[in-house]
Amino acid sequence: MNTRGLQQLATQTRFDFVLLWRNPLASFFTVVLPLIFLFVLTALFGNDLVTPVGPKLASRFVPGIIALSVVQASFVNLAIVTVFRRETSILKRVRGTPIRPWVFMGGLVATAYAVIALMAVLMALIGWAVYDVDLLWKTVPSLIVTLIIGGAVFCALGLAFTNLVPNETTGPPFLNLVVLPLYFVSDVYVPATDETPQAITLIGDIFPIRHLAVALQGSFDPLSDKSIWPVTNWLVMAAWGVAGVLIVTRWFRWTPRS
Repeated sequence: MNTRGLQQLATQTRFDFVLLWRNPLASFFTVVLPLIFLFVLTALFGNDLVTPVGPKLASRFVPGIIALSVVQASFVNLAIVTVFRRETSILKRVRGTPIRPWVFMGGLVATAYAVIALMAVLMALIGWAVYDVDLLWKTVPSLIVTLIIGGAVFCALGLAFTNLVPNETTGPPFLNLVVLPLYFVSDVYVPATDETPQAITLIGDIFPIRHLAVALQGSFDPLSDKSIWPVTNWLVMAAWGVAGVLIVTRWFRWTPRS
């Protein structure tokens, strides 16, 4: 990786970032929808104190919605864009140009990280300013590590999942069909409690979305008994990420399937 490669990556990232904001559907599902979910959840369940000494109930919603933002920005958006470019032969044509493949794909990954950072900051600020959510500065390093690992894992899984999407028209419904049910069993909308059926928790524990959400929860709850450094959750997510990388290395397609 030389200076020219980094310059190309920066240019490609700016291009992909602008394309995201110019696509109303992509920007809505990636940026606007998580905000709507946060407002709806607090409207439905209120924002009372969880215990007599705190925290506010919104502190349970914010990390889940940040987890949703990570998945939407990396897994869903990356897979949709990649499938579209594959089926319209953009990826095929890129292989015949001087631009390096890693630069072209790296722009999408860097864009995903930019959106993840934006959404994490935005959610934390809204939670603090509107819903009196505590900002725990001592957990910021752990929060950053979680977002970095989560972004990498779901970018890898998004690229791996493109092998199952036949064409660009089936991409959005197919991907949302996968992630929407998992959101309900992965502490994204409402964190699990002692009354949550064990089967739901067990199903959620299999997949990385719940481990991302749980790892984020400790960063916003001052009374949480979870470790500040959720290593177990990171390791489970990393295992999924390694599987995604192996699939991408072996089966990723640069040419249309049809």
